[in-house]
Amino acid sequence: MSTIYDIVKAKEIGVYYNAMQKERSPYLGETLFPLNKKLGLDLKWIKGSKGMPVALKSSGFDTKAELRDRIGFSDVQTEMPFFKEAMLVKESDRQELNKLLGNPANQPYIDLVTRNIFDDVTTLLEGALVQLERMRMQLLSEGKIAIMAKGIDGVDKPMDYDYNLADEQKVSTDWTKADSNPVEDILKWMDDAENRTGSRPTRAICTRKTWGYLLNNQNVQGELKALGQGNVTITNTMLENYLLDKLNLRVAINSKKYKSEAGVVSNYFKDDVFTLLPDGNLGNTWLGTTPEESDLMSGATGAEVNIVNLGIAITTTKETDPVNVKTKVSLIGLPSFERADEIIIANVNNPSQNPK
Repeated sequence: MSTIYDIVKAKEIGVYYNAMQKERSPYLGETLFPLNKKLGLDLKWIKGSKGMPVALKSSGFDTKAELRDRIGFSDVQTEMPFFKEAMLVKESDRQELNKLLGNPANQPYIDLVTRNIFDDVTTLLEGALVQLERMRMQLLSEGKIAIMAKGIDGVDKPMDYDYNLADEQKVSTDWTKADSNPVEDILKWMDDAENRTGSRPTRAICTRKTWGYLLNNQNVQGELKALGQGNVTITNTMLENYLLDKLNLRVAINSKKYKSEAGVVSNYFKDDVFTLLPDGNLGNTWLGTTPEESDLMSGATGAEVNIVNLGIAITTTKETDPVNVKTKVSLIGLPSFERADEIIIANVNNPSQNPK
């Protein structure tokens, strides 16, 4: 007769989760920092300062070519943080499953209880994706990542990752003032970025609150009305088209929220920040090898282990008193930021600062 051990297994949970993922819209950060995989937990990447292109030197025939230094490139090496959490099957589901097992006629009801169990477990897997998106959006709104994660000793501790943006990449102004001119500010920042790196921003991220500063700004509204919009209420679409036509800038409004480990609801991306980005991917979201995956690779585990999303480990282990199954989800991951030098992070609600 089948038991709970035969029903709640890492592989089956992974299959169920992967099927659900096909219907999920990707997080914004996933499109900017695509998932990638590496062995181990050390992360090394090349931070490139693109800079202006430099003309090739002239040379005579039959002479050795001069070697050019890789100016503006630096190695960045760090250890990725480790996250893990586990849960047992709810006692009510466990007992219901025990009553149903053994009778083939109960299969539809067994499937229903199994889905309930798997739905509970997928909240852990969704939590892993939340951690990754929180890091990516914190990076884009602050230039650094500050999280609580487990060290090698398994103890939670603060872990800070500073991506060392240049001072000129962190600017400030106050778009809440009546006489502010956000479009002029953005144009200046775009020009500064292009002059410094040779790459001009074409995209931006902000929250709905920050977008509201633009939408309600007197100068922006005045220019839109002068362009023939008349005395109508300025809509999001009008402002989007205006910024695209005037600045060749597309703005993504990201006001998605998550609940922290402490139960506090927060924005992924900070309010009062307007971040300018270049075209294309900005880096990668690297997933390392969890201890569970390492044991699976070496054959040194009696647990059931399944890997989803390239590096998120699902581990199921048998509990005997009472009979139950513990499901653990673990993750080692961190974004790399190869194009860090090409962004601008603007604090746009800073009354103590003039635009710069």
